[in-house]
Amino acid sequence: MSYEMIAFTMFSSMMMTMLTGQRVFAAIGVVGVVAAAFLWGDGGFEMAFAASMKLMKWYPLLTLPLFIFMGYMLSESGIAEDLYKMFHVWMGGLRGGLALGTIGLMVIISAMNGLSVAGMAIGATIALPELLRRGYDKTMVSGVIQAGSSLGILVPPSVVLVLYGMIARQPVGQLWLAGVFPGLLLALLFSLYVVIRCKIQPHLGPALPKEERDLPLAEKLKLLRAGILPFMIFFLMMGLFVMGITSLVESSAVGAISALVAAWVKGRLTWHVFDRTVEQTLGISCMFMWIILAALCFGAVFDGLGAVKAIEYLFLEKWGLGPWEVLILMQISYIIMGTFLDDTAMLVIVAPLYIPLVGSLGFDLIWYGVLYTITCQIAYMTPPFGYNLFLMRAMAPPEITLADIYKSVLPFVLVMMVGLAIVTAFPEIALWLPQHVYVRG
Repeated sequence: MSYEMIAFTMFSSMMMTMLTGQRVFAAIGVVGVVAAAFLWGDGGFEMAFAASMKLMKWYPLLTLPLFIFMGYMLSESGIAEDLYKMFHVWMGGLRGGLALGTIGLMVIISAMNGLSVAGMAIGATIALPELLRRGYDKTMVSGVIQAGSSLGILVPPSVVLVLYGMIARQPVGQLWLAGVFPGLLLALLFSLYVVIRCKIQPHLGPALPKEERDLPLAEKLKLLRAGILPFMIFFLMMGLFVMGITSLVESSAVGAISALVAAWVKGRLTWHVFDRTVEQTLGISCMFMWIILAALCFGAVFDGLGAVKAIEYLFLEKWGLGPWEVLILMQISYIIMGTFLDDTAMLVIVAPLYIPLVGSLGFDLIWYGVLYTITCQIAYMTPPFGYNLFLMRAMAPPEITLADIYKSVLPFVLVMMVGLAIVTAFPEIALWLPQHVYVRG
């Protein structure tokens, strides 16, 4: 059997296994181990062990549980809910104002968490019931929450960009800074869509009654204090890192400790809050670890087959594609894979094959990291198997059906594609900030 046929068989076997309902890490890991055993005999079984040792030696992986802990502590202690109350009062007078406030909340949560899961949980439990109670269209608001939560993997401290940095051997600090303006651009595009849609169809996002938002100015200013603690946490975490005072792992530890102290200052650091935070942190961290472990094993088999050279030969010599055509084809393949794989699995399996080719074509790998992450956001929300679609269904109330969720994401997927096209056409949007903060060699 040719190497190309082996690779095709591995991918198709993995997809078929996932369609049976197996967990992602099980589907990837089993296919990788079985393929290694068939190709290299008993020694192939050692690949899984070697992958686990490689995982344990990845010191930056310590950032994963720390950032996850920080995000869930802010959620469980009610600090995120305070932020939403602030947006509720200040923006409720606009048509679609609460939806805009939800997007603002998601940007702030993303800047304190690095994952889309926590943003989705906060949006679905805090914002969604309030939006539905206020008469907002259920289809539009479920799309707002899914699109807003997807910013968690782009806005620093993005966990996905940490993993990309390790694989591409690029500075995580530069990747984080490169995600700032594209993340804000997407948030702005989401907001423009909501404003325009609610102007055309006012019933989709009615303004709050005057009596509910007509608070004294002093009371409104008092509500702004809800943003002080999150801003301080973000400054301590990112500011110290950018200034070179703390390393990446130290920065994540500062963020986790700051969130803990913030909950204590608010008087909400109870045993129940701490227990729930640790439990959820452990669950999400273990899920990431298992997926990375399985994907490393799968990727090692591909590397052993010489897949990087095979892909380069296929794209450049056999098909005769130009650099931009290759780049666009890669992005399309990510979107297709993202309908049934999560971003971590895609990154660890496919990125080691694509990244060397991207570098050899002369593209900036910092910029490409941002393009990859935006594409992951789109893939997360693309039917039929987008990861965020099923997360939303699990957290949404019964009146929001899966059909509603599928329908809700289509406009935001189009908006994100516009954002991806803008960042692709104007790389400076991603590269300006890291180039001005760091002196790149």
